[in-house]
Amino acid sequence: MENLLLGSILSALSTGIGALPILFFARMTHRWKDLLLAFTAGVMVSASMLGLIPQALGESNLFVICIGFILGVLVLSLLENFVPHIDPEHGRKRVDDRAMLIIAALVLHNLPEGLSVGVSYASSVEELGAAVAIGIGLQNMPEGLLVALFLVHSTVGRGMSFLIATMTGAVEILAALAGYGLTHYVDGLVPYGLSFAAGAMMFIVYKELIPESHGDGNERISTFSFMLGLLAMITLLEAFA
Repeated sequence: MENLLLGSILSALSTGIGALPILFFARMTHRWKDLLLAFTAGVMVSASMLGLIPQALGESNLFVICIGFILGVLVLSLLENFVPHIDPEHGRKRVDDRAMLIIAALVLHNLPEGLSVGVSYASSVEELGAAVAIGIGLQNMPEGLLVALFLVHSTVGRGMSFLIATMTGAVEILAALAGYGLTHYVDGLVPYGLSFAAGAMMFIVYKELIPESHGDGNERISTFSFMLGLLAMITLLEAFA
């Protein structure tokens, strides 16, 4: 439990660390935004396909993986009906009118990430939890910066934007504890939880991150950034193997 708390807290607070530059500047080129989104997508794909899914297969079978994965996709798809997609480039209305929508959308994206950390710590491979926590923390840093930039562009002050970005990351701690509790204390639930988290993260990658990073003429450089994210997470998984 101590390792879970430490890993989930450090992973979640990485969002705030990534948002720190917003205190000193409030602008970033679209090229850099696309690079960060693509890198985040690469980390999440590696964590899902090379970390969570193989471990789930090792503890169950293909039927369990398919059920958990599909449930993860369906749950995120249903939740997005209540929390619509927000385009960082075109959502420039005053945040006073849309604050709850913005925060809810960010929280929605962080839930499967926190869940993946908690379920990984509950698996039979102890090193998987640490690797996934570090990987999610790594992708939380650019995510935190992008969140803070979006809020600043929505007329929120720099200090408040930093605070909100940090707090949206903190929800991962609760998701990690919930994921760990459910899968650790309920027999046979770990592989379902691992594949559920993988499905939820892959939904976010394909539905949000990749389209956002390929819509403004930066497809080639974003592809390279995506590959770098893949390799970064593969390196972490190998280091903790």
